[in-house]
Amino acid sequence: MNSKVEPKQILTAKERKSMYRRWIFTAGLGYNFETQQAPSVAFSMAKALRKIYPNDDDYIAAMDNHYKYFNITPQMGNVVLGATLAMEEKDGIKAIDAVQSLKTSLMGPLSGVGDSVFWILFPTVMGSIAGYMALQGNPTGAIIWMLLYVLIYFLKMWLFKLGYDSGTKLITTLGSRISAFTDAVSVMGLAVIGTLIATVVKVYTPLTFQTGKVKLGLQTGIFDKIMPGLLPVCLAGLVYWLLGRKSWTPTRIILAVIVFSLVGAAFGFLGIAPTK
Repeated sequence: MNSKVEPKQILTAKERKSMYRRWIFTAGLGYNFETQQAPSVAFSMAKALRKIYPNDDDYIAAMDNHYKYFNITPQMGNVVLGATLAMEEKDGIKAIDAVQSLKTSLMGPLSGVGDSVFWILFPTVMGSIAGYMALQGNPTGAIIWMLLYVLIYFLKMWLFKLGYDSGTKLITTLGSRISAFTDAVSVMGLAVIGTLIATVVKVYTPLTFQTGKVKLGLQTGIFDKIMPGLLPVCLAGLVYWLLGRKSWTPTRIILAVIVFSLVGAAFGFLGIAPTK
């Protein structure tokens, strides 16, 4: 009779969740240019590893292993750390090399997914919705924004469980799908940014050309005829170009836009579009 061997579990569910929360709330603490997120990883794993490794030498070796370079989108780090915890809990100090290999192999591909979803897609889509509602005087967008961040906390806990339950199978399961998913998310994010420029960024000039009794509005007679939203697109393109210059920081660009707007309003070549 074949009996199924259950994986060894040293930690209780409460102890695993404690480790998960440590990472969730400290992922950016201790960040440095040598090991980057390694101090946060070591702090998050410390209590769990102490129980897994009652022997001091093994514990020190395991902690030192987690002090090595590690950098990943914090949300996706949940998956990796959940998997490494499962490996160390099952195989002990014998898994020390495999743990480092797993972290090294997954932090790049999963960062591609995490950056696309959590730093580009989610803030762009939800930020544009919340910002647009705020412009309309509707607080619902801000409320939805805050509620979604509460839900993200539970998503992070689920990602830990996914990593812990899947272990090393993550490498083979996700391998070929990560790049396709990242590309799809990037395209969607770019589409949202494009619509955001056309609907939220407002640039209007009241300048007119007059010859005799004939008047031609520069905005309505020329720019809007070429392409509605042409000036916002030009402004967005200029800001994007300036961001690539070393001497232009985001703060300087914001100040430059404010100064240009004030000067334009004072001299009459910028104004507020008339309501239809």
